[in-house]
Amino acid sequence: PEVVFIGRSNVGKSSLINSLTRIRGLARVSSQPGKTQTINFFELTAKLRDPESGEEQGRKDFYLVDLPGYGYAKTGKERRKIWKKFIDEYLLTSPRLQFLCQLIDIRHEPMASDVEMFQWLVEHHVPVLIVATKADKIGKNARQKNVAAIRRALGVKEISILPYSSVKNEGRSDLLDVIREILV
Repeated sequence: PEVVFIGRSNVGKSSLINSLTRIRGLARVSSQPGKTQTINFFELTAKLRDPESGEEQGRKDFYLVDLPGYGYAKTGKERRKIWKKFIDEYLLTSPRLQFLCQLIDIRHEPMASDVEMFQWLVEHHVPVLIVATKADKIGKNARQKNVAAIRRALGVKEISILPYSSVKNEGRSDLLDVIREILV
């Protein structure tokens, strides 16, 4: 099974993957937007535990998939078109895709490219979870306000949005719980 991460360039996809796996440097992190230029598959094994007893029920192999960022990237239009084509093709044809995490920077209202991507995912029936990254960079009150702004911008009142901080690992256990549920 595949759990996919997508978002604008520099939203923190690679940092989130490193935080989630606790493997520093697994996904290459850069301050330069557009560093990820291929679809990267990271094969992992999850320990599955009984929710009540906490006893291990077994293990399950799966992939975390890091996609190139959409929107701004220091590359030409032609290359961005090629990226879009192979990303769209992958999202529409992968039989193992379980769900997709769309990362949006919690500090800002979603950009047009974020809203377009979300609408495209919904239109094509790709199961999506919104992960609001960089949550450590704003206060608790601002988080609630900004999560509400993301909901409004996406036009879906009841959507779950998971605030996440790769620096402090906030939201990590919640995201791992969602992944475990999908794998069981």
